[in-house]
Amino acid sequence: MDAITGAWQWLATAANWAGEKGVWHRLGEHLWLSGLCLLLSCLTALPLALWLGHIGKGGALAVNLSNVGRAVPTFAVLVLLTLSPLGKHGDWPTIIALVLFAVPPLLTNVHLGIREADRDVVEAARGMGMSGPQLLLRVEIPLAYPLIMTGLRSAAVQVVATATLAALAGGGGLGRIITAGFGNYDTAQVVAGAVLVALLALLVEGVLVLVDRSFDPMRGRRRARRGSRPASGGPAAGAPAPAQGPAVNPQAASGASPAGGGRLSGAGALAEGAHAAPSGSTPGPPPGRATEV
Repeated sequence: MDAITGAWQWLATAANWAGEKGVWHRLGEHLWLSGLCLLLSCLTALPLALWLGHIGKGGALAVNLSNVGRAVPTFAVLVLLTLSPLGKHGDWPTIIALVLFAVPPLLTNVHLGIREADRDVVEAARGMGMSGPQLLLRVEIPLAYPLIMTGLRSAAVQVVATATLAALAGGGGLGRIITAGFGNYDTAQVVAGAVLVALLALLVEGVLVLVDRSFDPMRGRRRARRGSRPASGGPAAGAPAPAQGPAVNPQAASGASPAGGGRLSGAGALAEGAHAAPSGSTPGPPPGRATEV
C-alpha cells in the first residue's frame, strides 16, 4: 500500500513531469520508438503475409517463423545485438529486437485472415473476371480485415510494453523512469513508471479499437444484415405458418441490399450472392406452378 501511495505522490508531483528526465519527455521518446518499430514491422510483415496468403503457399513457413519468433526472448536478442558491433549505432539494437518481436503476430494473423476468407466469395469474384490485385484489394483484404486489425493491435500493444527494455541498453522511453527508480532504490518511482507503461498500452489498445470499428469495410453490411433479421427471420411466436411454396429469395431476385438501400457492390455483394445461390444447389419449381394435392 505504501508503494501505491508513494507512486501516486510521485505522479502528482509536477517536477517529475518537466525537464529532459520528466514524464512528458520520456513519453515522447517511448511513442517515437514504438511507432517507428511498429511501422518497420508492418512494412516487413504485411506485404509478405498478403502475398503468401493470396497465392496460397508458404503457410507452414509463415506459421513456423512466427512460432520461432515468439519463442526467442526479446531481452536476450537485445543483449546480443548490444554486444555486437551494431551496439555502437544508437537505438538500432533496440529497434531490431522490437521489430523481430512484432513481426510474428502480424505475419500469422494477416496470413490466416487471407487464407480463411470465404472461398465461395473469392471464387465468385474470380469467376467475374477479377485480376489477382483486384481480388486481393477488393475481396480478400476486406474479408480479412478483422484478423488483420487483431494482429496490428497485438503487435502495437506488445511493442509499447516491451519498449521499456530500451532503457537497459541506454535508450530512452518510459523505461528510464523505472531504471532510475531501481538505481535510487525508489520503489514508488518504479511503480509509477510501470503504471505509466500499462496506461499507455491500454490507451493504444483503445485507440486501435476505435480505428478498427471506424474503418471496417464490412461494417455497413453487418449492420444491414442485423437490421434485416426481424423482417426475414420468420413468423413471430404463435403466428400461423406460411403456406408451402417454391423458395424464392427476394433479395437475390431483385438484387437489392437487405436494407433495401440499393444494389450491393464489392466483397459484400459477392458474399450475399455467393451465399444466396450456392453452387450445386437444386433449383426449385417454377413460381407459377400449382402444387398437386
